[in-house]
Amino acid sequence: MSVASHPVGLPAGTGAGLITAIKTRVVSAPYRRPFQISSGISTELVSLLVEIHTADGAVGIGETSPMTAYTGETLAGVRAAIEDHLAPALIGRDPLDRAGAHLVMDAVLRGQHVAKSGLDIALYDLAGRLSGWPVHALLGGSIRDRVQTSWVVGLGTLDEMAAEAAEYADKGFRHLKVKGGQDPAKDLELIRAVRAAIPANAELCLDANEGYDAAALPVLAKMAASGLTLLEQPLPRWDLAGFVRLRERLDVRLMVDESMHSLQDALEIVRRGAADVLNIKILKVGGLHRALQIANVAEAAGLAVKVGSMPELGVATLAAVHLAAAVPGATVAADLVGPLMVHEDPLAPTVFAACDGWIDVPTRPGLGHDV
Repeated sequence: MSVASHPVGLPAGTGAGLITAIKTRVVSAPYRRPFQISSGISTELVSLLVEIHTADGAVGIGETSPMTAYTGETLAGVRAAIEDHLAPALIGRDPLDRAGAHLVMDAVLRGQHVAKSGLDIALYDLAGRLSGWPVHALLGGSIRDRVQTSWVVGLGTLDEMAAEAAEYADKGFRHLKVKGGQDPAKDLELIRAVRAAIPANAELCLDANEGYDAAALPVLAKMAASGLTLLEQPLPRWDLAGFVRLRERLDVRLMVDESMHSLQDALEIVRRGAADVLNIKILKVGGLHRALQIANVAEAAGLAVKVGSMPELGVATLAAVHLAAAVPGATVAADLVGPLMVHEDPLAPTVFAACDGWIDVPTRPGLGHDV
């Protein structure tokens, strides 16, 4: 599905090479199975495409997707933030000045990371197309030719979730993430069932999406003893002290997601010693520019990185592929699953076709999408 694009721009013939217009349009694709987490359910993946045009005819394409059940933001709000505030501030600027673009965006509108990320991704795509380089080269280069991706199993019955995990393990996925957070005791049963259904060498992650409190500690210890290898965001985002206590008591790696929306959040998590792994979602933190800054903090602190997902469609997922290829500490399998979870991705179908748990890093200029 798509709707008419909304342009913001300058008159034709203004400023050689500068940004002259920014357009948005909605795209969507139905999920193969409704995607449910502890805070809500989605039946289709809806994204906002962002086009940045320059006076010399170059175009960069970005994408953002609010996933309202996760972020609390809406598509209409994200679109309004771009069209009414952020896009006008970027018109007339040098498209290669990505750091400057972030300073300008932050000056005109606080927060709104989901909106800013769509513009950021479009700027990186544009810079890659202008230079002839793939985006990972703009991020420091590719240390990986292929990026491992997890498979993410949304909430369902125990049998449904175990069967789905086993299905994708059979397809070659060696990192399985299952959603939980509604009932620790039932999640323990889930972990035991999934562990029995997947190969011994497959990693198993439980994402509680802030669903537990400190009383869940005994059950979490049993999960760790039952073959859980990574525990994601078990506690509310504000409870970093609780994360520290869990790290002291559990024999499993802890990963933060909802607790980290900014560079400042990352610094506080490091200072507290609250996590082993940072889940860096490009849309959550405001784009590739900010994501790379956070990855550098993680590297300095000796923490591992997962490049996460809301999820999104092909353009934003490609941005995640390039980031995961370029970040040395991105040693936890990324979540590059959005295009695989829908019936047909309309933006980058060839890149994600027949995925076996690994995605080849594109080498075409820009992101490498098919838009």
